[in-house]
Amino acid sequence: MIFRMFSDEDVRRINEASLEVLESVGVEVPHVETLERFRQSGAGVDEKTRRVKIPRDLVAKCLASAGKSYSLFGRDPQKQAHFGMGTRNYNSIAGEASWLDEECMERRFAALADVETAARLGDALPAINVVGAMADPHDAPAAVQDVLVLQRLVKNTSKPFVFWFNNRMSTRYVCDMLTALAGSEPAVGERPPTYNFLEPISPLRFAFNGIDLLYETARFPLPVSIGPMAQAGATAPVTLAGTLVVENAEILAGVCITQLIREGTPVCYGGIPHTMDMRTTQMVFSGPEQALMAAGAVQLGKLHGLPVYINVGLTDSKIPDAQAGLESGMTLLAGALAGADIFGHMGICGVDQATSLTMLVMQDEIIQYVERIMAGVKVDEDTLAVDVIRSVGPGGNYLSEPHTAQHLRTEHWFPRLLDRRFFDAWAAEGKRDMAWRCREMKEKLLAEHEVTPLHPAVEKEIDRIAASATKEAGQ
Repeated sequence: MIFRMFSDEDVRRINEASLEVLESVGVEVPHVETLERFRQSGAGVDEKTRRVKIPRDLVAKCLASAGKSYSLFGRDPQKQAHFGMGTRNYNSIAGEASWLDEECMERRFAALADVETAARLGDALPAINVVGAMADPHDAPAAVQDVLVLQRLVKNTSKPFVFWFNNRMSTRYVCDMLTALAGSEPAVGERPPTYNFLEPISPLRFAFNGIDLLYETARFPLPVSIGPMAQAGATAPVTLAGTLVVENAEILAGVCITQLIREGTPVCYGGIPHTMDMRTTQMVFSGPEQALMAAGAVQLGKLHGLPVYINVGLTDSKIPDAQAGLESGMTLLAGALAGADIFGHMGICGVDQATSLTMLVMQDEIIQYVERIMAGVKVDEDTLAVDVIRSVGPGGNYLSEPHTAQHLRTEHWFPRLLDRRFFDAWAAEGKRDMAWRCREMKEKLLAEHEVTPLHPAVEKEIDRIAASATKEAGQ
């Protein structure tokens, strides 16, 4: 961690304020069984308002029992994502309702076929190590959308993956699919390929389905990322510190829910607050305040000993243009320097207004740029190069030195998409911009990349489960 937004005292005060909110204001939990578990654990429960006032000792107990490190595993055992272990992870978006066309100028409803394409591209991109479905397909029955999305995902990527869970019924089938993929229920718990996402509804509320389906994923258990999107000035105080108080309180309440359902469930602290643009009433994904709050959320998550997920690397732009590059790069670097574990969701255009494979390709390049910065500079006798400097002397050059060839590719990053040529060379090829190069790279990867196929028996079982789910849903 290099970038610290707050002093230790600031972090303590924000956390204390959140604990006070949980004890005196509470959170709304519209789930009877969970309310009863809170009651039995010493929380104050109002049945009429479904409000739970959570004492700080219960918060401390649940934080102590939560799993604080875990890994996700792809079908390819070499493809993993580690949380709470000092590494960084990047996922593409779990799903958006709209999909941008090839030129990124028109949008349409997303479809199941888009999930397949997005998964194949995510599988091909080197910096994306958790592959998102990227589409909420309009042509899939809503009741089992997650089942059909997962069916496409597992066939088109061998990396860990992420998608949106739907309801308890569909999640039973999702869990059956994950079991078929891993070979057994214990194997899913030991090597989970995905995580669930519990999203509180700011301010201080939870959705029924979000809690209810946790009773199914707890059978393994799957890791749970808890990520409210409190908006400064709208669903949280306009002050950034006040927004973090609400956000932290909601996440701590979510930690309690996961541990009351199954003790030891691994948890990721999803500090993903935003601001609201008071001129347009639109949520802001990538203002400077986003970087500041994300960095602060990292410190709060680490205070609790949890891995941290933050919304950085995103953009308010609708297309992969200069604005998108500036916003994605600035916020992603701030988040990486703050020490978060996972960043995303990549591939979104604007504020959840659409998703774009071209945008994802550009952000993959930005991630690699940021990763080179995070790698830092090695200082030892060899890299100080005094002997080489002495050998070359004044007025010489280092192009032909063996030392240059030895260190060139470890010291310098070589982009695939950023253009560094002379003007004449760039002009001779048509004066093509970054967006054009991203589209070209996308088409090349989709044409050439081959995904490791599923074992036929596993694929057959997954198709059977999907058919059963669709039948139960009456579709």
